[in-house]
Amino acid sequence: MSNLPPQTKTNDKRVTKFFDNYFNETLAFPSNEVDAVIGFFEKRGFDKSAAISTATTLLNQAKIDNVKIFELLDTLKGLDDIQLSTVVTEVLNYNRLRTSTLGFRLTGSVDTVEKRNVVV
Repeated sequence: MSNLPPQTKTNDKRVTKFFDNYFNETLAFPSNEVDAVIGFFEKRGFDKSAAISTATTLLNQAKIDNVKIFELLDTLKGLDDIQLSTVVTEVLNYNRLRTSTLGFRLTGSVDTVEKRNVVV
């Protein structure tokens, strides 16, 4: 008899690994697509970590919607920074819990001219 815990069998490790990842879906994408999407967002001013998380979400959503990621990037190229931020926010909110959403604020133009009719 010893004070050491019993040795686990290899089958036990496989079963434990299976059930640890039971609710987690594995994601697999070609490396050229991942690099292209991350590079696209880094070129647009995103930080490395933000570009990776956004790219992961967009790649996953493109896979769900059966859209080629390079076609998606081509449509995103025509957007300016504000439009791109709006689209990315919408996609990220779609993939988040409803209790935690991202928002953005558009600054409106302020008219200093009074807008009323004066009858004389």
